[in-house]
Amino acid sequence: MDDPDPLIKENKVPSYNVIAQKLKEIDNTIIIYRIYYLLTTFTFRFQLIKKNQMCILEIPRVFLEGLSKDGMKHERKLTQVLNMKIEDLECWNDIRS
Repeated sequence: MDDPDPLIKENKVPSYNVIAQKLKEIDNTIIIYRIYYLLTTFTFRFQLIKKNQMCILEIPRVFLEGLSKDGMKHERKLTQVLNMKIEDLECWNDIRS
């Protein structure tokens, strides 16, 4: 059975470079592993990896599109969301081999 939420390449994600840069500024050991587009909610799901742990971050498409229109306001909000999610220990789960 095919996954209903397709895997997306980074060039299809609005403001991907801004997200990647903000993550690097917060913690340069975090990488974006995969990105899915959730068709039912128009949300991008980012799988973040740090060492042997994964964290799932979901950001609505509308918000990411707003980064290019109203940069500073949305960038501050993005930084807050990323910081809050990355610092949340419950977000990070061990990756099973």
